[in-house]
Amino acid sequence: MTNLTNFIAIEGNIGAGKTTLANRLAADFNRRLILEEFSDNPFLPPFYREPERYAFPVELFFMAERHKQLQAELAQTDLFTNGVIADYIFVKTLLFARNTLPPEEFRLFSRLFKVMDAGFPNPELIVYLHRPIEALQANIAKRGREYEQEMKDDYLKSVQEAYFNYFGSQKDVPVLVLELGDLNFAEDEAVLQRMVEVMSQDWPVGMSVVTI
Repeated sequence: MTNLTNFIAIEGNIGAGKTTLANRLAADFNRRLILEEFSDNPFLPPFYREPERYAFPVELFFMAERHKQLQAELAQTDLFTNGVIADYIFVKTLLFARNTLPPEEFRLFSRLFKVMDAGFPNPELIVYLHRPIEALQANIAKRGREYEQEMKDDYLKSVQEAYFNYFGSQKDVPVLVLELGDLNFAEDEAVLQRMVEVMSQDWPVGMSVVTI
């Protein structure tokens, strides 16, 4: 019987398959599921059209909503009895903000983030789904969200760099980077089972990389 650690956060770039994997793991292992409620952000569609104008409100809204959701969900959950699968980590708020905000706005945002970040438990494992930009763009086109269709390669590359810069300095939590290429674990059970086997192993604090 495969055993997963109690609190796993699935991360990845836009279009990597975070929510798909989180849904499947929660169903297969009877875990509480926490999914980011990004579609409620009214600033997201205009942000993709005019990023400089809407960057601060879009990031502030995301931070407030993620904080509210995690505070409510984690307060209701016994991590050691039920287990949790989430499709984001709260610090992604800061990573995306650093990528989109000018320096003065980011300094203000960082101060707010530090206040809101206090008290959340760390995941016991962060799983990062890594795909080449071409595969991300193919997935973005396939799922068909209108406001994502003009997503630039450079933006996806900068998001990827932000994650890896953070993971490279991570000293509190194991980070497992799964190199997926264009593999489709949603349709290929063998790929999914290989991913689960790798996730079930004991991983040291810091970043580890495995090619699936």
